[in-house]
Amino acid sequence: MLNGVLSSFTAEQRARLASARVGIAGAGGLGSNAAMMLARSGVGHLLIIDGDRVEPSNLNRQHYFPAHVGRPKVEALSEQLLSLNPDMEIDARPLWLNAENIPVLLQEAELWIEALDGAENKALFASSAMAARKPVICASGMGGFGGYAMKRRRMGLLTVVGDMKTDVAAHPPLAPRVMQCAAMQADAALEWLLTGTIKDLL
Repeated sequence: MLNGVLSSFTAEQRARLASARVGIAGAGGLGSNAAMMLARSGVGHLLIIDGDRVEPSNLNRQHYFPAHVGRPKVEALSEQLLSLNPDMEIDARPLWLNAENIPVLLQEAELWIEALDGAENKALFASSAMAARKPVICASGMGGFGGYAMKRRRMGLLTVVGDMKTDVAAHPPLAPRVMQCAAMQADAALEWLLTGTIKDLL
């Protein structure tokens, strides 16, 4: 179904993406949008973890629609991904991540996108990924509109994208900047998968 779109990749790149297994921790504004971008890019296997359900307040920035309200996010997102590409393998788990299950789950994907709410949860996931020697792409700063320019920083296996300053508690998350940040995470994931490295763009 996506062959026409993916013709811009070489046969070797298509094979690499099709065999890749990427984990996405959180299926909200960052995770749902990043998942759709990775699917459109030919990533063949996604492990998506989130214990939440779709709420009306999510619709301003997350890849859900009114018909999805009340449903588990991982279920609604999986349905959309498979509608786009029925050949994908989606491992959707309605779980809340915590200090006990994160180390085990990290082993089930080669690369992770951190898409969680709350500084504490983000820090826990990132530090656990570093301890497990798993590449992880985190997000920091995406609230409001306009504001600071988005950037990307590489620190070994840890990559952080966002404006690095804006707190969503003070500047509510809106679709343009949230999706920009999600796109940067998906782009960094593709670069890692296809080149084995994520360049420091600063």
